[in-house]
Amino acid sequence: MTVTADTKADAGELAAAERVRKIREAQSVGVSRAEAWRRRGPLLPALIFMIIVTQIPFLFTLYYSTLSWNLVRPGSREFVGLQNYVTVAKDSQFWTVAFNTVVLIVGVVLLSAFFGLLLALLLDRAFLGRGIVRTLLITPFLVTPVAAALIWKTTILDPNNGILNWVLSLVGIGKVDWIGQFPLAMVMVELIWQWTPFMMLLILAGLQSMPRDILEAGRVDGAGAFALFRELTLPHLRRFIELGVVLGAIYLMNTFDAIYMMTQGGPGIASANLPFYIYQRAFLGFDMGQAAAMGVVVVIFTIIIANFALRLIFKSFTGKEEAA
Repeated sequence: MTVTADTKADAGELAAAERVRKIREAQSVGVSRAEAWRRRGPLLPALIFMIIVTQIPFLFTLYYSTLSWNLVRPGSREFVGLQNYVTVAKDSQFWTVAFNTVVLIVGVVLLSAFFGLLLALLLDRAFLGRGIVRTLLITPFLVTPVAAALIWKTTILDPNNGILNWVLSLVGIGKVDWIGQFPLAMVMVELIWQWTPFMMLLILAGLQSMPRDILEAGRVDGAGAFALFRELTLPHLRRFIELGVVLGAIYLMNTFDAIYMMTQGGPGIASANLPFYIYQRAFLGFDMGQAAAMGVVVVIFTIIIANFALRLIFKSFTGKEEAA
């Protein structure tokens, strides 16, 4: 009887201890959740603001994309479902402009990254006046995009009074209408001029974060300058270059200023990109339904590409896959 009573008493104590442990765990979970929400509380105004200025307009855009709505006839709204998306898919000009957009982004990003790498390698070396040179090279990125486009259009590329044609005239080359003959290429040149300093700063930060003893060890082993760059420097810079490429591509997807100020998308749609074409369809063609449908398509593709690119960047910086 005594053994049985002791066993029952021990079992009762264990059960009571287990109940106390569960109560404490529940309390700690409640405290931790409350603490987490207390810490997140200051972020709520910013989150609400972001929802108001981004998600609500996007929901309206989705709604407008289901309407046949021309601003010339404001009262002519008619629900057409997905018909605007079908029209966009059949619009050959839309796909031409989409191709222009891809060419613009790829060309500007790759060339600005290449020139940025060269300039970063130059500035990573000590020489007289390096600080002044670095400041001058950063300047184009600080110029307002509209002002930069006007400078290139009126001061550099103008067929009659432009600096470029004046320089070419010194060697006997006649006037060239740069913007008229090569509209998309000239827009790309202006954007490369603006984005090269950004790439240069990112890559220069990567160069200056690289341990110098690794390079010294490579030199001691007899590696030449090119071998050091190929085997040590470039792999170290990969993540910085990828980051610059992703950020540049996301920003350049929304390029509007340079095209509007330099070419107006012309001749025809030869230099138009997707944002400018959507602007033309909405505010020059007054077709809000199709413009909204194009905007939704562009946003979806941008999100997909950006998500894929950011996963690559996360993997490059951390060495592991991002959690889904």
